[in-house]
Order: sequence, then C-alpha cells, then structure tokens
Amino acid sequence: MFRRSYELMEKMLKVYVYQDGEKPIFHQPILDGIYASEGWFMRHMEANENFVTEDPGKAHLFYLPFSSRLLELTLYVRNSHSRTNLIEYMRNYADMIAAKYHFWNRTGGADHFVAACHDWAPAETRGPLLKSIRALCNADIEVGFSVGKDVSLPETYVRSAQNPLKNLEGNPPSQRPILAFFAGNMHGYVRPLLLDYWGNKDPDMKIFGPMPHVKGNTNYIQHMKSSKFCICPRGHEVNSPRIVEAMFYECVPVIISDNFVPPFFEVLDWESFAVIVLERDIPNLKNILVSISEEKYIEMHKRVKKVQKHFLWHSKPEKV
Repeated sequence: MFRRSYELMEKMLKVYVYQDGEKPIFHQPILDGIYASEGWFMRHMEANENFVTEDPGKAHLFYLPFSSRLLELTLYVRNSHSRTNLIEYMRNYADMIAAKYHFWNRTGGADHFVAACHDWAPAETRGPLLKSIRALCNADIEVGFSVGKDVSLPETYVRSAQNPLKNLEGNPPSQRPILAFFAGNMHGYVRPLLLDYWGNKDPDMKIFGPMPHVKGNTNYIQHMKSSKFCICPRGHEVNSPRIVEAMFYECVPVIISDNFVPPFFEVLDWESFAVIVLERDIPNLKNILVSISEEKYIEMHKRVKKVQKHFLWHSKPEKV
C-alpha cells in the first residue's frame, strides 16, 4: 500500500513554494553543520522541476521556505534567554501569507508545511503555524509534536557542503572491538547520568565528555567506525545528530531519549536496526547491549547499512 501510494505521489504531487520572505531567514539554505537538513530540503525543493508548480491553483501542498537556524542567528538577542521575538516574527509571516493569499484560509494552513531543524523550531512554529504540517528535527511529543500530522526530520550532520557524503563508510563487524561509544558535551540531564554511570568505569564502554579537537574530527569518527553500538543520548532537546551520524559510519545507534519520535517511524522498523533504551535504564545499559547476540547484532548492522540511504543528502537528489 505504501509503495503504491508513493508511486502515485511521485506522479501527481504538486507543491507551491511561496516567494515571499526576505533573506537570510527565507530562501537562503545553510548546507553544513548539524542543522543542514532544513537547508538541503530547501535547496532541493526550490529547484525541483517535478513537484514544484508556479500555479498555486494546482498545488496540493504549500511550502514556507524558512530557516529556523538563520531565524535564530538573525534575531536572537544573545543571553536574553527569550525567543519571543522569533515566535512573533513567524506569527507575523503567517498572518501576512493569510492576508495576501486565499490558500491559507481554505484549510487554516493545514495544507501548508515547513521543514525546520533547529531545536527552537517547535516554539517558532506555534500560533497559526501549529495547524500546518511541521517537519521537525526536534520531534518531541511533550512539546507539541503531533503524530499523524507532523513529520520527524532526520538531523543529519553534514561536514562538507561540497561533498555531503564525505567519509561515508564504517568498519565491518569483525573490526569493531569497542562495545559502545559516546563522546560529547554534557548539556541536558541525560548525558551527565550516562557519564556518571559509565565514564572510565568499564573498558568495553568508551563513554567520554568532549574529546580533544583534532583536525577533521578523525579521533571521534574512528571511534564510531570501530564501535558496535554508538550511544545517542538526548541533550537539551530530544533530538541528536548522533543517530544519523552513527548510521553514516555503520554503527548501530542506541537511542536514549524518552518522548522522541524517530524519523520515518511510519515506514521503518527502528527496533530492527537500532536499540531504544529508556532514560531510567542507563544503569543497566551494558547488560542490555551484551544481551544482544552476535547473530542479532550482525543482522542489525546489515539493516543499518540498508536503511542508511534514507538519511543521506546528495548534491543532486537521487531516488533510493
């Protein structure tokens, strides 16, 4: 049923892209960094000749091409701890679209959508945009992510805008001597717990704080390529670029983030290629991982390689 529906979508779907909105917040994609997914989506959608229509009367969906990252960089007042002006900016934009065009008012914005990857995007898309389809990296059901309406967008860390697939590969299972690996900043409440229970306490569990910076981040990448399981704990928010990063280097992701809705969960069986651990089960993390048989791990590793293609950005769109 999904395949047939997808084939019909490819033949029929038309999207109208609003030209309204000034750069840099609109129409100026960022193509590298941890928020790059929203930029690559914007770039490919605005340039698409198959789906995009210049006639809004023929459109099934309407795209509002804003960058949540550039909204933050442009308008956030440093150290103010307030996002009120960002929320108000997007509210005013939606009101302008509704006043200028009649398409919004037909459905209350329900056939309009945004793609936004910054942690603050759920807040920025409140108000009138809340009725729209929101493709969000911060897919947190506790802060208003609506399963069945909203879309969980992969947070893909793109290290090179010129070559988004740079260093794509990992070691085979036989060359992964490390059971589990994590390194990163200690923001949020989960990561300090992870470090407290497992940091420097077990040779099989390589759990660190921030690793010393090395050109190209080679030490961190090599650890991911040499580990069976890559731990992906939430930070301040439920999402983590490590989930896709793990799959990029063919490491089985271990997601520790209650209330997170994984990307494409409607069509991908996440439990077949990832381990999902409740935050309260951090003390039992090693037991959970060693209970996975070698046979099952090898199958999970194969499936990571199989689904990897769904989380990659290409310089030119490719059908997978």
